[in-house]
Amino acid sequence: MAAFRNLLTLARKELAGLLRDRFMLFFVLYAFTGMIYLQATGISHELRNASIAIVDEDQSPLSLRFRSAFRPPDFQAPALIAKGEVDRAMADARYTFVLDVPPDFQSDLLAGHGAELQILVDATAMMQAGIGAAQIQSVLSDEVSRFLARDKTATTPDAVSAQLRFAFNQTLETTRFTGMMAILFNVTMLSVLLTGAAVIREREHGTLEHLLVMPVRPLEIMGAKVLANGLVVLAMTGLSLAVVIRWALGIHLAGSIPLFMAGTAVYLFFTTALGIFLATVARSMPQLGLLFILIVLPLNLLSGGNTPLESMPLWLQRIMQFSPATQFVAFAQAILYRGADITLVWRHFAAVAAMGSLFFLLSLWRFRRHLAAAR
Repeated sequence: MAAFRNLLTLARKELAGLLRDRFMLFFVLYAFTGMIYLQATGISHELRNASIAIVDEDQSPLSLRFRSAFRPPDFQAPALIAKGEVDRAMADARYTFVLDVPPDFQSDLLAGHGAELQILVDATAMMQAGIGAAQIQSVLSDEVSRFLARDKTATTPDAVSAQLRFAFNQTLETTRFTGMMAILFNVTMLSVLLTGAAVIREREHGTLEHLLVMPVRPLEIMGAKVLANGLVVLAMTGLSLAVVIRWALGIHLAGSIPLFMAGTAVYLFFTTALGIFLATVARSMPQLGLLFILIVLPLNLLSGGNTPLESMPLWLQRIMQFSPATQFVAFAQAILYRGADITLVWRHFAAVAAMGSLFFLLSLWRFRRHLAAAR
């Protein structure tokens, strides 16, 4: 009972210290509000307002249809340029796409001869180039099909007609994905930095020595930092889901929010312990920042949130299965996007809890050595 009272007292001290640190408090609030909104709305994997030019050497009814086929918000109004302007326009990055309609294109198409269109793509804008090239091909194919259907008395239906149905994100909006992934990244970032900064701040201010003469154990000191900073991050996660995701962005979450919050609490057990471990290695805040870049950023980038695990080399996929960040992203996406319940994600919960417990014990051992060296 005394140990529990010590834990709560030390946790209140940690919270009071955070409230007095105005910069850190502002950083936490901004990270879970403004930063989430900016990432969700500013980063897009969709084709938006792409610049396109058309070289119309055919001047036929079909080529005129091409001009009106590219419409906002996917494309800007097509610009008409001459053949000799293409190289200069591409070099000056005035257009991402240039469609070249050759002479006699319509007549060759109606006569059954080979008719080809040339699409020039500025591939320096890689994401827009890949998505846009495929969309332009689809637009042109649709226009050609409509034109041929109008000019023929009968049409032959396709042998196979594929009907696409997009599950869990019917409109293919990237805001739904980037907003949630930003929250998951910030959960890891803030929990590691807050706990690590708490240890280093006490060491720099000399209050760590005060704790050593008090009747408290290293487990209670470490547990208080885990509890206090974990509760702050958990509360801000709930605030971000309610205010930014649901209200500001208008995103409907398919799964159980309490289940996701419970999983986040389990994951915070690992990340806060990681923050304390890094703080026992680093001697200052700049060193903690460098360790964060070397260790935590790769964990996030390779967790499957930005790039699917299936796209990585097989050996890396196997290694990342032992990362709690990978399991966190897996069950978060399953719950929030696909509406999974505990029967589908309990293995991820168990993996995070097991790996978090092992790392907590490792961090506790390291923290005890750190306190012993400070005596």
